[in-house]
Amino acid sequence: MSELIAALPMYDWSEARDEVDAQWASLRDSFRRRGIDAPQSIVRRNGDLPPVPGGIRDGEGKLVAPDPVTLPPDELDFHKLWMHPALLFAQTCWGPMELGLSRHVQVVGQPSYDAYEGGQGELYSSALVMRSGEGPEVRSPTDGKALLPLDLIRGRRFTFNSLDSMSGIIALTRDLKAAGEKLDIFSSYSESGGHRDSIVAVAEGKADVAAIDCESWALARRFEPAARKIVIVGWTARRKGLPYITARTTPEKTVRAMREALAGLAEQPRIQRVG
Repeated sequence: MSELIAALPMYDWSEARDEVDAQWASLRDSFRRRGIDAPQSIVRRNGDLPPVPGGIRDGEGKLVAPDPVTLPPDELDFHKLWMHPALLFAQTCWGPMELGLSRHVQVVGQPSYDAYEGGQGELYSSALVMRSGEGPEVRSPTDGKALLPLDLIRGRRFTFNSLDSMSGIIALTRDLKAAGEKLDIFSSYSESGGHRDSIVAVAEGKADVAAIDCESWALARRFEPAARKIVIVGWTARRKGLPYITARTTPEKTVRAMREALAGLAEQPRIQRVG
């Protein structure tokens, strides 16, 4: 039994778990064919993480996270997962990477977003959504540039999934800055806890605007009834999507083999090799 762990938590909606498990099975089998001791299944809760006596430490021995056994077992703390020394493979976001996670992990590859409106290869964008009837629906720009309805969103209430989310707030903040604006274009902004929660908040009138990454929006259109009450009124510019990562201590030989496996799976719509 493998002592390593893997997770695909970023689009692991309960309704899509069979698809996520199938995605991991494809990756796992490809990794194993290249001699990697990949775990049979992905982790979905803190209680599935191996203990780290004394806590998780960085390369200099500094404590950076507590022992996972001290965490609520039925929740999943993404940051503790990402920094776990036994991490073989997982998804993260470029927001946390820019905010310090990159010091603790290695990038293995990037998924492809070709299957989603607003995506192109390893690039993705976020849909700006509002309630139906409050603005004209627009399609994703073919040139991948930001399409911001400034007059429409000015003075509205903005909600976002988390402060470290590239798709939920950081990308929009940067696009607003490029347009000579700031987040104070909104009358207020609040943290929802997740893209799905943001969609529900807008639909229920608790907020007016949210930025939802294009794959999460595709999931919402399949599984979240509240999505039927909102429309896309703008788009952020395309940026690199969620990277696949492994622990900083993963051997170079293993990282190289995983990249070869991703390249071999490149014909599948959601996988491509690191650029």
